[in-house]
Amino acid sequence: MYAVLRQGGHQYGVQPGEVIQIEKLDTADDEIVLEDVLAVHDGETLTLGEPRVENAVVKAKVLRNGKAKKITVYKFKRRKGYSRKLGHRQPFTEIKILSIAVDGKELAAAN
Repeated sequence: MYAVLRQGGHQYGVQPGEVIQIEKLDTADDEIVLEDVLAVHDGETLTLGEPRVENAVVKAKVLRNGKAKKITVYKFKRRKGYSRKLGHRQPFTEIKILSIAVDGKELAAAN
């Protein structure tokens, strides 16, 4: 079982039991339902959405909120005496995929 979902401007390929980091959500430790499912593969058939698969949901549990490692942004113009150094830490939400369901029928669940 495999699904492709869209969240926060990114697309993620997910399977039940998998832990992924997505764009930060304003939720505490609870279950969430992601409804923007673009494709579902149930082992035999591949269902593609136009643009989304109707009545398909991915259920997930929020594990934690955090910040990614710091990246350094360095701007420099040669021979002009200009340089600028900035840092950025992207906030994220870590989730565990619990199940993938289509039309209310659960196709796969995490073990």
